[in-house]
Amino acid sequence: MERILVGSLKGLFRYPVKSMQGEELETSELVSKGILGDRAYALWDIQTSRVASAKNPKKWASLLDCHAAFVQSPEKSAPMPPVSISLSDGNTINTEQADLDTQLSGWAGREVQMLATAPKDPSLDQYWPDVEGTPNQDTTTQLFMPAGTFFDSCSVHAVTTATLNRLQELYPQGAFDPCRFRPNFLIEAASPDAGFVENGWVGHQLVIGDSVILQIDTACPRCVVTTLAQQGLPEDLNILRTTAKHNDVIAGIRMSVVQGGTIRKGDSIWLEAIAS
Repeated sequence: MERILVGSLKGLFRYPVKSMQGEELETSELVSKGILGDRAYALWDIQTSRVASAKNPKKWASLLDCHAAFVQSPEKSAPMPPVSISLSDGNTINTEQADLDTQLSGWAGREVQMLATAPKDPSLDQYWPDVEGTPNQDTTTQLFMPAGTFFDSCSVHAVTTATLNRLQELYPQGAFDPCRFRPNFLIEAASPDAGFVENGWVGHQLVIGDSVILQIDTACPRCVVTTLAQQGLPEDLNILRTTAKHNDVIAGIRMSVVQGGTIRKGDSIWLEAIAS
C-alpha cells in the first residue's frame, strides 16, 4: 500500500488522571487501549455518580490546575504504578496514601473518590457554551463514555501544527497552545501551511515509526475545555468560536490502535490508505 509522509511526532503526551495536566514524554508504549497509562485514574463524584471532568467547568474547572505524573514509568503486564498529584491549592498527594479520598474531597469541596478502574457504564456531565455551531448551547448534557474506560470517546487523539497554525492565523489574538486541545500526539505537519490537513485523513491509517499503526476513525469536535484558563493561558471563548466558525468545531482526529509498539518523539508519520 502506498504511504505518504505527512509529518513527524513533535509532542507525545499522557494524562494519568482524567482532566488534570499530564506528562510530556520522550518515548512510550502504545497498547490496545492507547498510550500506556493514559487516563488510568479519574475522580468519581459520589453525589452525581459521574466521572469528574473539566467538560463541566462550573464544577470541575480546577482539575486543569492540577498536575499528575507517575512516580515510575508504567510497564506492560504490570500493575499501574501510583501517581503523584500536585493540587491547585499547592498540596501534593499520592494515589497510594491511605487518606487519599479524604484529601481529595477536602480539596474539591464535595465527596469524591479516586478510581483506578472505570465503572461498567461511565458517564460525565458536559457543558456546552453559547457558541454558534455547537450543539445544545448553554446547556449541560450527559456524555456516555466507552465502557470500562475514562476516555471521552477514543483511545488516541492527535492534532497537527498545521491546524493550530491556521486557527492562530484566523484569530491572532488567541493562544492556540496545544495544551488547550489535550492531544496524545502533536504532529509536526510536513507542510506547515496546510491548514486543516488532518480532516482529509479520516478513514485512512497512520503509521508511526517502525511498527505502530492507528486507524483514523473520525475528526475530533472540540468542547469548552479548549476555552478554559490553564497552564498560564487565559479563559477565551473565542478559541472555540473560531474553531466552530471556520472548521465546523473540528480540530484534530480520533484514532484507535491497530498495531501497538514503541513510539518516540521525532518519529516519522505516514498516511496509508486502507486496503479495500
